Amino acid sequence: MAFPIHIDILDLIFKGILIGIIASAPMGPVGVLCIQRTLNKGRWYGFVTGIGACVSDIFYALITGLGMSFVMDIINKGDNKFILQISGSIMLMAFGIYCYRSNPTKKIHISNNGRGTLVQNGITAFLVTFSNPLIIFLFMACYAQLAFVVPNHPLEMCAGYMSIIFGAMLWWFGLTWLVDKIRGIFDNSGIIIINRVIGSIVIIISFIVLIGTVFNLYTFSL
Repeated sequence: MAFPIHIDILDLIFKGILIGIIASAPMGPVGVLCIQRTLNKGRWYGFVTGIGACVSDIFYALITGLGMSFVMDIINKGDNKFILQISGSIMLMAFGIYCYRSNPTKKIHISNNGRGTLVQNGITAFLVTFSNPLIIFLFMACYAQLAFVVPNHPLEMCAGYMSIIFGAMLWWFGLTWLVDKIRGIFDNSGIIIINRVIGSIVIIISFIVLIGTVFNLYTFSL
């Protein structure tokens, strides 16, 4: 009987990693700040900036998960669950379109306040991310579409939330590594390209999942 539990944990771990990457990848103010610091101060300053953002994200991820867990009995009803999944797909698609069309280079500002310590860089990134609670809606869309919240399963949910942290850190580590490697040719257009690639991926995935959700309902109705 232990085998299905392990499968559930692995499923939540995969979903958590995906959610962590989706929440971190768009080039918002912290993403631009991370790239700036990587180019101007060094890779580890950029990575610590990402960690600061990650701490804020997991706070909002927990708030969203705890809030949704109280209404899971309503959500899990067939029609309600379908509507929530459709809404999640549409929200993710809208987010992808916004990400593709936005120009994050407008948020770039030049700062000459010195390097500061790694802790100071992490704290400033945390405060910048924490000041934008709208990320809760992104977490709600991801949770709804991926059926991430599993009430009364604390062990599985703990693994899921830890996976969100891992996914976010994986993104920031990979981004700072890439920017550091190509720092000689990386400019503002590189930031725009990254944002458009991310937006395109989110749009494609959300469209595929939306069609899959509708198709599954159609099959069920038959």
